[in-house]
Amino acid sequence: MEQQKKGFAYLAAISYSIFIGFSFMFLKLIVNQVPTMDILAYRFGIAFIILTIPLLFGWVKLNLHIRDFLRFLPLALFYPVLFFVFQALGMIGASSAEGGIIQATAPIFTIILSTLFLKEKTNLLQKISLLISVAGVITIFALQGSSFSLDHLQSILVLLLSTLTFAIYSILARPMNQTYRFFDITYAIIALSFIIFTAVAIIQHSVSGNFNTLFTPFTQPVFWYSIFYLGSFSTVFAVLLSNYAFSKLEAYKVSVFSNLATLVSIIAGIIFLHEPVTFAHLIGSIMIIAGVLGTNLAGHKPQKDTKDVPKLKKVTST
Repeated sequence: MEQQKKGFAYLAAISYSIFIGFSFMFLKLIVNQVPTMDILAYRFGIAFIILTIPLLFGWVKLNLHIRDFLRFLPLALFYPVLFFVFQALGMIGASSAEGGIIQATAPIFTIILSTLFLKEKTNLLQKISLLISVAGVITIFALQGSSFSLDHLQSILVLLLSTLTFAIYSILARPMNQTYRFFDITYAIIALSFIIFTAVAIIQHSVSGNFNTLFTPFTQPVFWYSIFYLGSFSTVFAVLLSNYAFSKLEAYKVSVFSNLATLVSIIAGIIFLHEPVTFAHLIGSIMIIAGVLGTNLAGHKPQKDTKDVPKLKKVTST
């Protein structure tokens, strides 16, 4: 039974990577036409509506108190709030190659933090496999002749902060998923993110005096289906699936699947945007898949039992 649950967790992690991988394609269609905060506000607004519908119809019961939402606030601040803010600021002065390479370091941060704080154990083969996966992402960009410059040091540091925030989120989410239902965690995170991003977007438009342009994106058909995908599949379902995976698997195992999302984004670009296939794509893809498989299969005998994961004391509703 436990093996079956882990099987579903791996399936959830793979599905999560696929949804995130396709999100780059849809984001690319609108990111140069719509302000970043507007995209984030609408993205999480749609996600919030989708998650609220089953609650209104009584299909799902939310087992949370207001104090639980406050407990989830640090989780939501690290991801998605700070993650997306740092990512957007970093990409202003960095190239896409730099962004992709730095994002690939997330599993390294996660494995360090999970070892220090969650006491999760990894063997030498798993560490090597993780580095192979990261190297695969770097290979895809490097062999294509993409420029990688450290001149934009400030942007590089900000991008590293975005990667670090996701790693911290991975560590915080692991023990919380041992205490709360993954639906409750997902709802709280998305609700808090929706409130924060919407407030920032409204303030920005009010200060600049162009509040009426807040709704301008809806005049573009491409915005409708792009923002729907971003709000539903790459936010609601992706967060639900990742939280489920975190409840069954070690944090570093789930984190390494983020590199698989890079592979999915490349495949999506080839199929739907007709981007060319290069030798770098093939070599890098093989390395990514090998690294993901090695990290997860090399330690098939658990060295740390789930019950040893630090748990939070549940605050009961009154």
